[in-house]
Amino acid sequence: MKSYIYIMLFGIVANSQFLLLSLVAAPQKTPPNIVLIMVDDLGGRDLAVYGNKFNESPNIDKLATQGMVFDQAYAAPVCSATRASIQSGQTPARVGIFDFIPGHWRPYEKVTVPHHKIQHLPKDIFTLGDAMKSAGYKTGYFGKWHLNDRKSKGKQARHTPDERGYDKSYMYNGGGFYRPVFQPAYRLDKPKRLSQILTDMGVDFIKENKDQPFFLFVSHYDVHVQLDADKDLINKYLNKKRDPNYPGNAVYAAMIEHTDDSVGQLMKAIDDQGLTDNTIFIFYSDNGGVDNRYDDIPLLGGRSANVYPEGHPLRYVATSNAPLRSGKGTLYEGGIRVPLIVRWPGKVNPGTRSEAVFSSSDFYPSFLEITNTQAPKNQVLDGVSMVPALTKNSFDPERELFTHYPVYHHDVPMSALRKGDWKIIENLVSKEFYLYNIKYDVNEMVDHKVSLPAKFSGMKAALAKWQKETKAQMPVPNPKFDPSKRYQWGANPYK
Repeated sequence: MKSYIYIMLFGIVANSQFLLLSLVAAPQKTPPNIVLIMVDDLGGRDLAVYGNKFNESPNIDKLATQGMVFDQAYAAPVCSATRASIQSGQTPARVGIFDFIPGHWRPYEKVTVPHHKIQHLPKDIFTLGDAMKSAGYKTGYFGKWHLNDRKSKGKQARHTPDERGYDKSYMYNGGGFYRPVFQPAYRLDKPKRLSQILTDMGVDFIKENKDQPFFLFVSHYDVHVQLDADKDLINKYLNKKRDPNYPGNAVYAAMIEHTDDSVGQLMKAIDDQGLTDNTIFIFYSDNGGVDNRYDDIPLLGGRSANVYPEGHPLRYVATSNAPLRSGKGTLYEGGIRVPLIVRWPGKVNPGTRSEAVFSSSDFYPSFLEITNTQAPKNQVLDGVSMVPALTKNSFDPERELFTHYPVYHHDVPMSALRKGDWKIIENLVSKEFYLYNIKYDVNEMVDHKVSLPAKFSGMKAALAKWQKETKAQMPVPNPKFDPSKRYQWGANPYK
């Protein structure tokens, strides 16, 4: 009997040693590459995968069949705020960049809105680029950055991607879609459209780093105003039958196709290098679609009627976010609910949709979990990892999502909280509150605060607590308030 036990123990030890040696000798799988493509001002209903029947985006459609489409993804209501949130893992209110940089003001309005204390991402922020570098990734950033003030000089003009965690970067520095300028300077053999230049930069980065983990961030300036696209594409959509329930702006549709071409080329580059199975591919937008002009260019009247008898050429409707209410620059669903598609072969079931509530601040903790990287010390992360939602369809249906936009833009200053199916909005000028059930009333038209006092009281208290915790900046009464001039845009009152 003892001999049998000895033999069994010897077998276990031997097998354990073999297993140990096998584990040591087994090649370690390379961490997944991550490609994040972000479009500027693309609305939550601009793509076919979200029900659009006019715009065409076959490559994005293909990406959706290979990955997961999020139906309740959110961003900040304007670009710089979302970008700061992505790079910091914090809500815009906490990081201190809640408007676009440098911002704009109505000097004679009822309230004076807060301003950014600094016009760049704070120095103490350990950026997403920094985090990915610390995880052993090569990092690349190409396109719109908008986390520093390009018009400032000296120290304020710095804080560019190459200084904030990105090994290689070309920051779009103005000039429009056909005469773009970059920092650092980027030389072209022949003229190309901005979207194609950014795509070429991304493809080159993929090829250069195919043998090591990389994080590629391509940040398009499309589909931002002023609208512009290739003539042949514009003509294509001018000749296309319109959807009676959608504006069908031909230039805007052409710009969407330009970004779709970029997605297709970057997907092909990943395929050509044999990296598809080990690359997370993400498509996202930085805020809701522009469904009106914030500066209210007149259709007719005054001098415009003499110069432009058909109406001012900049008076157009680029898109509609319907059935979502309103658009960019507001805290209604049309201003903050955006497209998000994620492909992760072997982890995400292809052709699926998720009801998980996602925020721009979630990219940071998600990437930390994916790369098995520790969170930076002394930096609060407001986001949560979306890995469980991606891989297990596991998420908190009662998650609290706060959004704060204390400035005038396409509407008045607002602050908001979504929790589950409910959303409360605070008008920071009138101090009025509105309670909506966005599951059954995505138009945000029926106010329930009187009929549901307990729900209203609880959400109001939660919003106030969060505002205090994050030190969210608020508007203050304006001693220069002039009702006759209140809608005029003017110089920064803090200068």
